[in-house]
Amino acid sequence: MIAAGIVLLAVGGVDLTRRSLTGLSRAVVLAAFGVVLLIASAGADAAVWSFVAAGVAAVWVLTNPDRRGGRAGFWPVALVVAVATLAVALLGVREDQGPLGDVWPSGSPLGAVSLDVAVLVIGAIVFLLESGNVIVRIALRDGDVPVDERAATLKGGRLIGPIERVLVFALTLTGAFTLLAAVLAAKGIVRFPEISRDGEGGIRAEYFLIGSLVSWTTALGVAFLVWWGTST
Repeated sequence: MIAAGIVLLAVGGVDLTRRSLTGLSRAVVLAAFGVVLLIASAGADAAVWSFVAAGVAAVWVLTNPDRRGGRAGFWPVALVVAVATLAVALLGVREDQGPLGDVWPSGSPLGAVSLDVAVLVIGAIVFLLESGNVIVRIALRDGDVPVDERAATLKGGRLIGPIERVLVFALTLTGAFTLLAAVLAAKGIVRFPEISRDGEGGIRAEYFLIGSLVSWTTALGVAFLVWWGTST
């Protein structure tokens, strides 16, 4: 299961770096991130998966330049999903988690949390923060919402989206489905005044519906991956 966490962490870490840095500083941070990921993976007896994660992250960057969502469509997303799912299916939660697993402090208020589970959860959260936005942009690019129009509407989604996905992810894993429903309903209520001012084209409504549904699906999918991994 740690392998899936490494893959999600690699893709999410690259997107966060691309969002925050440019030029030489971006290259230096990405190189340092890759070295740290390789060393940490080796310490957890999962070095091979760091190379797999690097390959997946490279494909992701090439097909989704500058975080706008590339014209390749959803197949890069399908690649990440397939590799992460395969990693969970092959490994699950390992008994031998390497030298890092031997020194890992497994005690927590929620009970024993192994290194494998911790890496998967951290990778999932990092992926949801910015890569989730990339997935939403891919969906909007593939949809019928005009590029110029959608760029001018509901700009707060770039900030609300990551927070919303992390909340959906956490509430789903903890089984707080009533609170989850309240959070999703609250978003619709808050956005209703903007959507109600929509013109005949319905651009704001379409933007909101596509973005929200894709964002929620991404968070629920990642939550299911973690649930499945901890259940195997």
